Parts: sequence; C-alpha cells; structure tokens
Amino acid sequence: MPPLPQRPPLKRRQFNVLAWSLMGASASVSAKVKEPLPTRAPLQFPRDFGSHPEQVIEWWYVTGSARSGQRVFGYQITFFRSRVRGVPKGRSAFAPEQLVFAHAALTDVQGQQLWHDQRSARAGMGLAGASTQDTEVNLHPWSFRRVARNHPADSHYEARVQSDAFELHLDFKPNQALLLQGLEGYSQKGPLPSQFSRYYSEPQMSVQGHISLHGQRFALDADTEHRAWLDHEWSDDLMAPEAQGWDWMGLNFLDGSALMAFRMRDRAGGAMWDASTWRDAQGRQTVTAPGQVQLIPGKRWRSPKTQAEYPVEWKLVLPGRAFAVKAVIEAQELDSRASTGAVYWEGLSEVFDQQGVLVGRGYVELTGYGQALRL
Repeated sequence: MPPLPQRPPLKRRQFNVLAWSLMGASASVSAKVKEPLPTRAPLQFPRDFGSHPEQVIEWWYVTGSARSGQRVFGYQITFFRSRVRGVPKGRSAFAPEQLVFAHAALTDVQGQQLWHDQRSARAGMGLAGASTQDTEVNLHPWSFRRVARNHPADSHYEARVQSDAFELHLDFKPNQALLLQGLEGYSQKGPLPSQFSRYYSEPQMSVQGHISLHGQRFALDADTEHRAWLDHEWSDDLMAPEAQGWDWMGLNFLDGSALMAFRMRDRAGGAMWDASTWRDAQGRQTVTAPGQVQLIPGKRWRSPKTQAEYPVEWKLVLPGRAFAVKAVIEAQELDSRASTGAVYWEGLSEVFDQQGVLVGRGYVELTGYGQALRL
C-alpha cells in the first residue's frame, strides 16, 4: 500500500491549544474511570526499548558532556510520547491519540549560555511517531533511534537534532549492562502502589560525533572519554496529586560507577518520596529504601525571565557516601511553555567527593519551582 501523503503540521499555537485542552479533558475523564495498572512483569528486550503507547506518558532522555579542543559543552535531548485519554482509538487519522514532544538544549560552558529548542506534533502521517519494536522516535527532522546489529554488543544509538542556533549529530555506544532502576525496573515514585514507572538507564555510554553552534562545527575530541546517560521511562500515574515537582540526578563517575537519585517534593518544598540506584565500577548495585536519600540544597540562582529560584549546588547524602553536586553554569533554565507547558531547570553539573576532588559529571533536573508540575 502506498504511504499516505505528508500533510503540514498544525501551527504551533493551534497545536498547543488542542493538545492541552484534550489533555485537560482527559484528566477529568480519568478521574471517573479507573484504568488498570501497568504490568509489573519483568522488562523484555528488545521490546521494551520501544514505545508503550498504552501508557499515558513516556520519554527517552539523553544527556552528556563533550569536549572539542578548548570548548566544553553539555547537551540534553528528550523525546516525549503522550497518550491522550478520552479520544476514541482509530476514529480518525486526524484524531490526536498520541502526541509527541521534543526538547533539546546545548550548554556552552565557555560562553556561559544555554541554547534550547522544542517541537511538538500529533503522531502519525509521517510527521512524528515512536516505534513499538525498538527505540526509534522522531519528530521531523529530529530523531533518536537504536541501531541493532547482529550482536547486542554492536548496537548503538543515534541522535539527530537541528535547530536555528545549534545542531547535535551524536552517536552513543553502551559500555555496560542496562541499569534497571528500582526493583528490576519497577521504580516507585510515591506512597501509593499506583505511583510508579517502568524505568531503565544506559549510563556511561561513549559518544562520537559533532556539535554545531551558530554554524561553527565542533568535532568531539577523539582522545577524550566522553560519557552520556540515557533514561527510558513510562507510566500512567507518575506523580502524587500533592507533589509539586522533583529533583533528579543522573551522574556518571570517572571510575565507571553510576548513580541515579531523586526526591519528589511537596508544596512546602519537603521530600515526600526519594530513591536512588548506585552501581559501582565492578557492577555491584545498591538500591536505597525511602528516606535514605538526602538532597540538601545549597546556593540558589534566580531566573531573570521567570523569577523562579533553583538550587544550583547540592549536598547529596546516601548510606555510606556523600557528594557535592554543582552546576557548571547557573543559567540553565528551559522554558517549554510552547510545547509541554513546563518551565524547568536542566543542567550540566560536576560531582565532588568530600575532599573537593572532581569524581564525576552528570545532569540535574529540577521541576516545579515556578509552579506545580503537571504531566
């Protein structure tokens, strides 16, 4: 059967009004209709590399740092898929059963500036979509996919992002086993059994490719060990109603260890849930119980645009270890009100031990500091 002809996407303002009105309507529907919980069966690969369209929200998220000569960059690439509840399945090719959003950001450390862009479209008709077979998500002309060879050790990921200010042309190769977050990929996010996500990570990925900024091309140094972090997460009920937002960290350590830690915050700014997964350089994994993670905010930065105030330095305390986490630059706020509607801080950060020695790098994500986050 010949492919359907491509149709131009909705204008951004029209799309956002449609998307958020439908998502708002779906919230009222879901309040009345109790949907079944997502399965807690073991994750299955390669199937679970792919999309889970039956779940309400899903994202693929890649962050890392890169060096090209004397220039240092941080980058973030995120693709979101959202199911719009309340839309009859298969009713029309134009009915937005699935929405796709994408955010990308580039931190120019030397220039002390963050550049970011965002896109949104309904899935289908050649414009946007996410495969259920493997990681392959696109929002034309942006894309992120896993390229699987004959042997799993030969697989890698490819990210392609083009915006007016910057371009990301990066390939990521996993060097370690998948890191299943929580209990074998079941990551609790709140006190109720329904408040969880399925969640795995690919830490310590090596990176090749190039970054362009204002037309200037920066090839990643071949003699530098660039490291990236991938998260893939999906859920129906990620946040408790009383949650304001979250503080999250994905950290690659110089010795090959990896750490994910987060806390969900209530309206008063206190921790209402926390979790972490630590895997050392030998592959030994430790998962904390609720109440064992302390994320203690330090220095803060106020956004001149939104007036939101974000912690940009942290003391991270886990059983038997403690670190200081500091943003490489303070101004790393992303305003995504033209797509997902959220304003959040997402930034390249460095990790220091208790003696002040640099031991790792990673990304910190802070949501709900301007207004409560709603998914």
